[in-house]
Amino acid sequence: MWNEVISENKVQVEASRKTGPDIELTILMPCLNEARTLPACIAKAHGFLNSSGIRGEVVVADNGSSDGSQTLAAACGARVVSVPVRGYGAALIVGIAAAKGRYVVMGDADESYDFGALKSFVAELRLGSQLVMGNRFRGAILPGAMPPLHRYLGNPVLSFVGRLFFKSPIGDFHCGLRGFERQAILQLGLCCEGMEFASEMIVKASLSHLRIAEVPTTLSPDGRDRPPHLRTWRDGWRHLRFLLLFTPRWLFLYPGAALALLGLAQLVLAHFHADGWGRWPVGIHTQLLASAGMVLGYQTMLFAMGAVLARHCAHLNTIHPRDRWALYVASGSLLPVGGGSATLAGLTLCASLTWQWGSSGFGALDPEAAMRQIIPGVALLLMGTQSVLASIFFAALRSAFDSRRPAATGQTSGS
Repeated sequence: MWNEVISENKVQVEASRKTGPDIELTILMPCLNEARTLPACIAKAHGFLNSSGIRGEVVVADNGSSDGSQTLAAACGARVVSVPVRGYGAALIVGIAAAKGRYVVMGDADESYDFGALKSFVAELRLGSQLVMGNRFRGAILPGAMPPLHRYLGNPVLSFVGRLFFKSPIGDFHCGLRGFERQAILQLGLCCEGMEFASEMIVKASLSHLRIAEVPTTLSPDGRDRPPHLRTWRDGWRHLRFLLLFTPRWLFLYPGAALALLGLAQLVLAHFHADGWGRWPVGIHTQLLASAGMVLGYQTMLFAMGAVLARHCAHLNTIHPRDRWALYVASGSLLPVGGGSATLAGLTLCASLTWQWGSSGFGALDPEAAMRQIIPGVALLLMGTQSVLASIFFAALRSAFDSRRPAATGQTSGS
């Protein structure tokens, strides 16, 4: 269904481009039951196009409204694009594909943004910017327009994470009013159907080195008589989860590698300096904590490999050169072979201690000597089995994505 909707709209748009005049700007509004505020938004958008002399259009990407928003939008002079797949991102993906303009300015149809004040967006686009973000914190946030939790915690934290991980210049990651060069955004291959679409656009634009600018904008209280579609904790987590999926090195790899190496260094030190190394602790209790840290660190590194593989299989973006090793390890034979060897080594150490215990008639063993042997053995056993199980899971993950592609291709070719 998803591919059929996009393909059908693309055919219609290309046909209209061959017969109609060039359109510079599409003002795009995702819509789900916005009958109360939609007419005012469309009127402001048409007013801006008329007053600025820009050849443009207003497109409403309707997500299955049940309040007559489709009929109302058409009556107000907007072009309505039906999107059967629910979701903020789903509506915008189809809307962008159906847009006729060289540039697109998108914004919510709830009167929170002024579609009559798009001059700065168009100016930046004409100057060569490929993505122009509104910044509500540099502009104005009117009383009651943004909940305090969003204003002082959610948006600042997520924007900081985005700037830190992706070297993005954007100060307001989640402003809903943004403009872009349509062709540049289409080439990013955006695919998130939910609210995290807003983050996906910025992340992929930053990773693809698009020219990004920011302009002040004003956020007003929305004019709806119902709660917004946005759910604070659910959608906030989805945004954060998406950002972290694109940063496996900082989230998983670097902390995991540091923890694993520190644990390994402590175990090696305790092995070669069993009688002590100055004031540094090398006893069996320290060994136990070190082995736990090594196992936890290695497990975290496996998560990094899984994140890179999932991103690659889902075609979310081109793999960063620094992440290619993770894709190689997750897809190759190193994990099962290395994991099997580590498991065998761990079992050998544990079996050796069991043999010694049996030779002594299963009597009391020296705790210090026994633990120094069993701790590394158990650590190797855990890391080895984790490696083997991870290789099986990664293979299943690849198969799951591969099994979905032929069906999607068949739908596309048949539409």
